Amino acid sequence: MFRAAPPSRADRLRSAASSITTTLTTPLLPEDFLGLVAPLWSSTSLRGRVLAVRPETDRATTLHIRPGRGWRRHRAGQYVRIGVDVDGVRHWRTYSLTSPEDPTADHFTITVQALADGVVSRHLTQATPVGTIVHLEPAEGDFVLPEPAPDQLLMITAGSGITPVMAMLRTLAARGPLPDVVLVHSAPSTEQTIFRTELTELFSRHPNARLILRRTGVDGRLDLRELDTLCPDWRDRTAFVCGPAGLLDAATERWADLPDQLHLERFTPPARSPGGSGGEICYGGTDTVAVDGDTSLLEAGEAAGVLMPSGCRMGICFGCVLPLRDGQVRDLRTGQVHGEPGDLIQTCISGASGDARLDLPTR
Repeated sequence: MFRAAPPSRADRLRSAASSITTTLTTPLLPEDFLGLVAPLWSSTSLRGRVLAVRPETDRATTLHIRPGRGWRRHRAGQYVRIGVDVDGVRHWRTYSLTSPEDPTADHFTITVQALADGVVSRHLTQATPVGTIVHLEPAEGDFVLPEPAPDQLLMITAGSGITPVMAMLRTLAARGPLPDVVLVHSAPSTEQTIFRTELTELFSRHPNARLILRRTGVDGRLDLRELDTLCPDWRDRTAFVCGPAGLLDAATERWADLPDQLHLERFTPPARSPGGSGGEICYGGTDTVAVDGDTSLLEAGEAAGVLMPSGCRMGICFGCVLPLRDGQVRDLRTGQVHGEPGDLIQTCISGASGDARLDLPTR
């Protein structure tokens, strides 16, 4: 019969040290204390440290972030979810990565434009000093350049829609001369044009590329029917479009007969019908449940067999809270429709208001 070799003295010492450490730190784990001392070393929670903060305009700011263990290299055009604590509440928001693809880089960048009512965007642009620890999720998204990159590109962006495209342009420039690319970018004014100086310098160095900057305050809103003049061969190019919903809807219509040549990136999901009539709720990315307008998200999830966190029936409030990934919900007590991606939703008092997606805790 095979017998395993007895543990060595070194193995016994390591096991004893681990047991003692765990006993001393219970109910926490040694990992929890390691996270306090060296948060980027955590093997259970992906975090990042802000290395630099650089203003781009009076509303937009670029943050350089060094990710910790578990971060996978991103592709140009992808986005990352950032978690920040504001007044004791953790909020999650999604931002495009603006740094180029670089397997040797020790950090990445995001460029955030502050919104008037944006809790997280204003915190990141106005109240995030160097050294701040943020929470992260791995990079995601399929708004990326194919490999190899097309010989002819058309990029149409507006406002902060330039951010994922900037990562693409930086990646292409790092590989050599820019290909035959036309960028049409629209912003409210010259001063509000994110990356204006860099874009101007970048395109001036590459004769095959052409930059068209539009100031809506002076030139008016971009009408995609103008492409016949701005870029007469637009039908022959692979197009990447990012910006407000109106621009994306117009692009979808303009490329109706060439859908394979059009790539869109939406910062917000398409508008949904008014709430109150229920909707399709996705629990944790896999389980989608049809929820009527009168049933709570907690009850609907449990009825469908979803393992829902809850302490409501034991008198423990807020045990049912889950992050809203996208969509909105309706307060069953008041009828008010509310929520934006990253908000924490109390599922026992919230109903469906159109389609939405909730995050479930990993187990």
